[in-house]
Amino acid sequence: MPSNDASAAAAAARSEPPSMPIHLRPAQPADIPTLVPLLVRLKRLNEEFDPLLRVRDDAEGQAREVLKASIADPKAVVLAAEGVGADKDKVVGLVLAVIRERPFYAPAVEGVILEIYLLPLYRRRGVGEFLLRETTAALKAKGAGVVIAEFPAQNEIASRFYAKRGFRPIIVRQARSL
Repeated sequence: MPSNDASAAAAAARSEPPSMPIHLRPAQPADIPTLVPLLVRLKRLNEEFDPLLRVRDDAEGQAREVLKASIADPKAVVLAAEGVGADKDKVVGLVLAVIRERPFYAPAVEGVILEIYLLPLYRRRGVGEFLLRETTAALKAKGAGVVIAEFPAQNEIASRFYAKRGFRPIIVRQARSL
């Protein structure tokens, strides 16, 4: 029969979170050239879900400007996910979220996750959950009382991911081509 110390150590080892195959840090302006292709890749994925999300020819330039403005914005959270081991210092994912005021609702401040993207090799390993947890904490630290995720309505993968973590639809945006 194991001693109490050994049992306690084994229980503690079981309760420790698994090690992540990424390192998450705030994005810097120097990261923009590496983040642009990831953001454009996400937008091209969105295009597959709905033709109204057709990616513009100048998407890379737009991504560069959005990232530059967001990194400089104190109301934004921009995170770079770096691989570990063989991918050490290689950016393999990104998060972009913002703080918004809610003039008619309580809580008065919401954190909105606009983009979460990981290269396919890093998916389905608990990394998305980790990104969501860390992003939520960063948004809460900036004053958010609720966290919202925005993604294409036809993206069933994102819908299931967020629903599994307690998110539910609260606002619907509908569109049609002109």
